[in-house]
Amino acid sequence: MDFNFNKEQKMIQKMVREFAENELKPIASEIEQEGEFPWKIIKKMGKLGLMGMAIPKKYGGAGVDAISYAIAVEEIARVCGSTAITMAAHNSLGTGQIYAKGTEEQRRKYVVPLAKGEKLGAWALTEASAGSDAGSVQTTAILDKDEWVINGTKLFITNGRIADIVTVMASTDRTKGTRGISAFIIEKGTHGFSTGTDEDKLGLRGSVTSELVFENCRIPRDNIIGKEGEGFVDALILLDSGRISIGAMAVGLAQAALEESIKYAKEREQFGRPIAKFQAIQWMIADMGTQIEAARLLVYKAANLKDLNKKFTKEAAIAKLYASEVGMRAATKAIQIHGGYGYTKDYPVERFFRDIKLCEIGEGTSEIQRLVIAREVLK
Repeated sequence: MDFNFNKEQKMIQKMVREFAENELKPIASEIEQEGEFPWKIIKKMGKLGLMGMAIPKKYGGAGVDAISYAIAVEEIARVCGSTAITMAAHNSLGTGQIYAKGTEEQRRKYVVPLAKGEKLGAWALTEASAGSDAGSVQTTAILDKDEWVINGTKLFITNGRIADIVTVMASTDRTKGTRGISAFIIEKGTHGFSTGTDEDKLGLRGSVTSELVFENCRIPRDNIIGKEGEGFVDALILLDSGRISIGAMAVGLAQAALEESIKYAKEREQFGRPIAKFQAIQWMIADMGTQIEAARLLVYKAANLKDLNKKFTKEAAIAKLYASEVGMRAATKAIQIHGGYGYTKDYPVERFFRDIKLCEIGEGTSEIQRLVIAREVLK
């Protein structure tokens, strides 16, 4: 693996960092505190190609590699976790399965506007009884002549209420368990499809997380993605890529916590000198820097394997597990370094602390990652 970015990757990092610093950072706190979805920012990101990064240019995307995508997610997360999770859910999940398993007609109709950022995507698997046990999906899809009839409820869906296009997992044959789960495309405004409450979350409050309700929701027969009964298997493959996104997001938030800690430690004086001069603070910052660098390299390793079209299930789980837990530790240390100020909203580290926790939960908890890693190692 080459540890140096190529010319394109350097350009992407520079472009996204400048956008994040100039356009997003000035309003990041407002986005979080007001809980308002940043439509203007998302539209600008679409024009920059950030909402369809891995999608080929023929389908409206930027056509970049997985490492470039990880770089971009990290740079956005370094400034605003809420925007990063919106971007990640749209790219990896909301658009990913339609592109990977959809027909040419589905790609033209749905992937193109999603990749251009003209429409927003969501991906709906989780239910009240199907969290870590994702195969216990209760939502059903019954074929009635030329239409699928969808019934059920989904929970904790990122972009749910505001998405234009949702990929939904539903059981088409309960007797087959996970082999009877299929994926479907459902558009906003479809009769029988409504949204329930938005979650009042601990962190990432500038992103929308919603309940989705399907009551005799009828969609065309052709709106199935891939083969009947293979939706869950396809979803597991998709989640491997999604874990690279969450790992990159965790690295970005951890990096932000580190940078704010360094800045504060140099400015804050106690006992007649900056606290950065004290070994206790230096060691916390040293540990943060070391662990963040390791997490970043694990994310890049998983992304590199994806770019090489090699299996990366284990590596994605390792990257997601380690980066998310490193992020949580970094945010905790950042608050400690800031002392009482770190516990207030006057400094951004309290926001990073609340935002990073989702990375240990979303797209598979740390416990599920350990199960995945153990399964792969013990083969």
